[in-house]
Amino acid sequence: MPTKKLTDLFVERVKPPAQGRVEYFDATFGSLALRVTETGHKSWSLYYRMSGRQRRFTIGAYPAIKPAQARREASAALERVRQGSDPTEEKRQRRLMAAPEADTFAAVLQDYLDRIGRNLGPRTFKEVKRVLERDFLPAWRSRPIGSITRGDINRIVDGISARGADVQANRALAYLRTLFAWTVERGRLPASPVTGMKPPARERARDRALTDDELRWLWRACEAVGWPFGPLVKLLLLTAQRRNEVAGIERPEIDLEKCIWAIPREKAKNNRAHAVQLSTAALRVLNSVPQIGNRVVFTVSGTAPVSGFSGAKRRLDAAMLAAKRDELGADCEPIPHWTLHDLRRTAATGMAQLNIAPHVVDKILNHVSGTIRGVAAVYNRFEYLDERRAALEAWGRYVASLVAPAAANVVALCG
Repeated sequence: MPTKKLTDLFVERVKPPAQGRVEYFDATFGSLALRVTETGHKSWSLYYRMSGRQRRFTIGAYPAIKPAQARREASAALERVRQGSDPTEEKRQRRLMAAPEADTFAAVLQDYLDRIGRNLGPRTFKEVKRVLERDFLPAWRSRPIGSITRGDINRIVDGISARGADVQANRALAYLRTLFAWTVERGRLPASPVTGMKPPARERARDRALTDDELRWLWRACEAVGWPFGPLVKLLLLTAQRRNEVAGIERPEIDLEKCIWAIPREKAKNNRAHAVQLSTAALRVLNSVPQIGNRVVFTVSGTAPVSGFSGAKRRLDAAMLAAKRDELGADCEPIPHWTLHDLRRTAATGMAQLNIAPHVVDKILNHVSGTIRGVAAVYNRFEYLDERRAALEAWGRYVASLVAPAAANVVALCG
């Protein structure tokens, strides 16, 4: 860390780093540091040892506390350390005693959820709420929001990673980061303890797309698994929509005259209504579905969408491997791991290979930020409906050509 003479002029003019934070140690008071974050926030810290462990005591923020006062506060805190007292713990206890109920983590979290719920899609909001309430609320419910430290956060996030859930740990930290940033923005905290914290695990973007052979084995597996997951997975592949959107499709959303499935805003992940052009192949699948109840398409109860995707995926994997062995022999290699979400990427990749323009594929996927961005996205409101229909029709024909004759003898709803 750099050492500087922390004069009034230096502290006033020092620039924030491009990202994260930087600490400047005082040349005249070695354990005193000025912390500057990427947001421009400046605060004073004292580093000391207590019971053999290094601790950091936050003195306060600049410009409320100038350099000379920061040195006096640091000197007084070090004197308490020499007498056996821990200034950081003393400060935490004072906050616990003085903090109003409105500043507890539980109260701040509820305020946050009440406000952001208006701006997020239902599924995203549900997931943010679930993670914050499951992972952090039990430990910090009555804690004042200002008493939560980086160490407190690390203990919980590291615990999630220790369960083998590295990606969940990353998501939990990301959701908490947004919560604390909102708290700082609302003036309920001077700085966020999450600032500068890195995700506990490195994630790799998935790039798995099923091959033509795998698509053929998958289609045969869908036939073997049957209702309800067989036709559901076929529709995932043919429409390129998200799993929960397809699983929750309702009959009133399907316009048979126009051959369009209208996904309402409250069901779409990005909180934006979306029209899906149903290809002949997709309509064949829908026409094969038994009607149970009057509303939900993929249901066994007649009222609620199907669930139990984990078990269904295991059955699909087993049926796919059986289909592969039928073709290549019992000693063939296992099929590499894939997820249901990979079918969305498979469809997008397949359409690209059929020379479908990227912006048309983006529209089919209902991506908010696609190939048309910035100012162009503001002015280009054209939906490319005809191009989308042609693209999905071409993709449906391509899939049918891979799996024929299995998919060739079902009558379409409309064409």
